[in-house]
Parts: sequence; C-alpha cells; structure tokens
Amino acid sequence: MTAVMSGVRILEVAEHTFTPLAAGILADWGATVIKIEHVQRGDAQRGLGNVGGLDVGSGGVHMFMEHANRGKQSLGLDLTTDRGREILYALAATSDVFLTNKLPAVARKLKVDVDDIRAANPDIVYARGTGYGPLGPDKDLGGYDLLGFWVRAGIATAMQVSGSDHLPGPPGAAFGDSLGAMVIAGGISAALFHRARTGEATVVDVSLLATGMWGLGSPIGMSQLTGVPQSAAPPEAAASLNPLVGNYRTADGRFISLCMLQGFHYWPEVARVLGHPEWTTDARFTSHESLQENSGAARDLLRAAFLGDTFDSWKLRLRDLKGQWAPAQDTVNIADDPMVRENGYLLETRNEQGIPFSLVSTPVQFDLEQRTPGRSPGFNEHGDRILADELGLDEAAVLQLKIDGVVA
Repeated sequence: MTAVMSGVRILEVAEHTFTPLAAGILADWGATVIKIEHVQRGDAQRGLGNVGGLDVGSGGVHMFMEHANRGKQSLGLDLTTDRGREILYALAATSDVFLTNKLPAVARKLKVDVDDIRAANPDIVYARGTGYGPLGPDKDLGGYDLLGFWVRAGIATAMQVSGSDHLPGPPGAAFGDSLGAMVIAGGISAALFHRARTGEATVVDVSLLATGMWGLGSPIGMSQLTGVPQSAAPPEAAASLNPLVGNYRTADGRFISLCMLQGFHYWPEVARVLGHPEWTTDARFTSHESLQENSGAARDLLRAAFLGDTFDSWKLRLRDLKGQWAPAQDTVNIADDPMVRENGYLLETRNEQGIPFSLVSTPVQFDLEQRTPGRSPGFNEHGDRILADELGLDEAAVLQLKIDGVVA
C-alpha cells in the first residue's frame, strides 16, 4: 500500500478510543506515532475488563486497545512533573502533529494546551477530540460516544419508535468513537496539506457531538425546516407504499434487505428471480399506482416467498437480480462475505504475545491495497528506545528518570 503518511510524526496524549484511534488510522497509513501514557497505569482503557457485556480481553487479546492503538509506540511519562513535560516538549519539537483528548481545564493544568505545545514547536498541527466542543458551558464535561455521539446528537431519539418508552442504545461499543476517529484523521490530513501549501499550522477540533450531528445532517436539516423531530417509523408503517423496500425473513430466521426505491420498475425482475412470473400480470401490480395501493398484498407474497428458502440459498439466487439488496449479516459472519475478503476489509495481525486475531482495516484504500494493521504496543514498550534514539539520553540518564518516577 502507498504509505501516504510516511514521514509524518504524531505525538499523542490521549486515552480510550475516539481520539487515539485517529492516530491509529494515520499509523495504518504510514505515520510514526508515539503514544504518551500515564506513568503508572497507562491508557485508562488498559484497565477495562467488560464493555457492553463483552469481555474485552477475550482470547488473550484486548480488542479495544488493539483497535485504537494499532501500529504505535508507547512511552509512560509523568506529565505532572517539570522533567516529564520537558521530555514531552522535546518530542513535540520534532513532531508534525500533537493529538490530545484532554479536557481544556486538564490540558491547561498539565501545560499541554495549544500555547504550551506551540512554544516547543510553532509549526505543529494541534488536534483535539472532545465530547461536546472546545467552546461553551459544557466544554469541560467528559462525554463518551454513548452520550455525545448517540444521545446528545439526537441519534437515539431518531431511532426511537414513535410512542415507545424505550430509548435505543448504539449497536456496539465505541461505535461513535470509531466514526469520529476517522473524522479527526481526515481533519489532520487536511491540516497537514494546508501547512504544506501555506506554511500555516492550524488547530483541528472534532467533537463526538458534531460527528453525530453530521451523520444525522439531512434529518436535522429537515427538522429545522418543518419543526418535526425525526423518529423511527413504527413496524406497521413498513406495509406502506413500496414493497421492495423492507426486510424479509428467510426459512432459517435470517433476513434479506431490499432497497429498490423504484419499486414498480424492479417488480418484474423481482418476480422473475423469486420464481413467480405470474406476479407481473396480476392486476394488483400492473402499474406504479396499483402496486402502491396493493403494497400490503405484495409484501405478503414476498414474505411467503422468502420464507420458502434459506439465507444462503437466497444469497445465491439473488446474485443476478438487477436491483438493490443486501444480506443482513452479523459481526461473526461478516468475515465470510466475499467482498470483505477480496477487498481486505478484515485483516489478520498478531498482538504482543503473538496471538493472531482480526482487525477491521481503515475504510480508505490507496492504490487498491490495504496495509496490514500493526499491533497495539505494550505499556511503555518503546520507552527506553524513544528516550535514547529520539532524545539522545544515555542509559544512566534513563535509569535516573525511572528512579525519579518520571518515566515508566
């Protein structure tokens, strides 16, 4: 793969997934990333044992650390000490990007705010991920993606069925974090491009709230025009208008999803592939208007047809359908999708202990290739090397820093 970020150096002071994963994405694209971790406990995410009912260390692989910290180097450093900050500033002086998710008040306390880092390197791109944004009354509130991306941005209520007292949760842990990380990575890339053209270093800001609102951009725009909030349609609404938009259960309890917006245009084709050519001459379905008027009856026929065969059989039978459809896959059988395999969307790597596991690759390819994700570093795995090679410290100086508790 063309390592488009080769030669770019990123210094990260961040924890959990949202912001660190942005550096992981850039590492996948060829950047060198030094991750600064808390001198004693490391990234707080290392201590997570269970998220959303899942054992994050299952099979000897801490998947949340691996997903967010692919391909990085780790240095445990005490940023509450003057000597620790001196080391940070020395690393910043040779870096292209400083990336953090420290809240504004914490960044000021630790002296890693924009002015502090720019004093060490006036040309550095300063990037920060926040819950709700760098300005306003809630700028110092922490916000996980469940809160900032899913709930506060309006996605949870947009997914709520009208009249229901159930507020749905996100489909999985770090869902908004992972999407937001790609936004940060894109912002950093644009800032580096701008600096290369103009010499001007910028500050990049991305919040979980803004990322969630962006994903819901069209519905929010419509709601601002109409005054009507977005909400999920109740199940009975699925029987309206177009029978070729909807989900149909197969004989083995799986689902095939149809999304043919020009329903009447594709009706003869669907009838042919499903083995019911008589549907095309049925008076109820011979025009756009009649198909809409009899959408419920058409759906009943489709339901019965799909219940007549298995999920895997339908995937084969629908291959030559000239209409839009997709198999409803889960997070296990997604690995069997030939498009996932052929395009390298899920790749195998190994963790620090050599245990093989799969990671979803970044959703951007260069030259039709995917780069195998690097593994997450062990805590302070590269500390001695960074201090020696990057800063020129000898063994005695490194040992003294360890004795003083400045480095891990």
